[in-house]
Amino acid sequence: MSPTLNTIEFLLIFIFIFSFFHGSFSCSFTVANNCPHTIWPGTLAGAGTPQLPMTGFELESGRSVDIPAVPRWSGRIWARTGCSFDDTGNGTCQTGDCGGRLECNGNGAEPPASLFEITLGNGNDKDFYDVSIVDGYNLPLVAIPNGVYGVCNATGCVTDLNLGCPKELQVVDGAETGGVVACKSACEAFGLDQYCCSGEFANPTACRPSFYSTIFKQACPRAYSYAFDDGTSTFTCQAFQYTITFCPGVNGVRRSNGISIPPPAFQERTLPLYQDGIGKIVGMAPSLNVLSVPMSILFLLILHFF
Repeated sequence: MSPTLNTIEFLLIFIFIFSFFHGSFSCSFTVANNCPHTIWPGTLAGAGTPQLPMTGFELESGRSVDIPAVPRWSGRIWARTGCSFDDTGNGTCQTGDCGGRLECNGNGAEPPASLFEITLGNGNDKDFYDVSIVDGYNLPLVAIPNGVYGVCNATGCVTDLNLGCPKELQVVDGAETGGVVACKSACEAFGLDQYCCSGEFANPTACRPSFYSTIFKQACPRAYSYAFDDGTSTFTCQAFQYTITFCPGVNGVRRSNGISIPPPAFQERTLPLYQDGIGKIVGMAPSLNVLSVPMSILFLLILHFF
């Protein structure tokens, strides 16, 4: 076989492998329910990006769903609680409602609701993501990325803020038990510019952490607690998959030193160990690297042809 033919074969194989790598960088979201009850996740795309294939669905306890996304997609994912829908998809939810429909179809979450927010990169661009309780809180959640290169930071709010929610921010179940099902933001509760970072407070210099946002921040140091809480709450990664787990600590294992580990059902990948409300990451094992096996094949091919 001539050297020219060998070179052509090599180039064809290289193009095929490069195409495989390029396609493998698309991202997906795994939404997992670790709560002891059913939840109804919702998704909302940002301006200029398409809605995800699933905009609202029922998710039973212990179940998870994979949702594919396109490069540059931006939007948010949250969970609704206490929902009831008829056969046509009409109904209501106690928290996180999106227009009284099972499928949100472009409607956002009615506050208060804990939010996972993300803008995906394209090619070598990084993703920007956060967990926000700026619009209030209804469920604990943690978001764990699987990085294309190396490791990325988990973020979220594992602490149950409903347990310590100030009375003036509480959303109470209408049943006889009267339990707290969500915790409003101070902006929603009082409507004042100083809490909403609006009007004369619509800049990071004038709008500072309030008594209420500080309560949230102390409980969940990595989550957005007010509008200009960027410095400690926005993270970047070049990831191919994100796992968003609601109620991550409910059935988890808590070691004697206070470190909480995700439950076995969600330990399919190497995960970080996180402490309290996702404050300081105390350990991070290497994440799955999607390039490791295919790159070794590529090197063998190069050696073979040259």
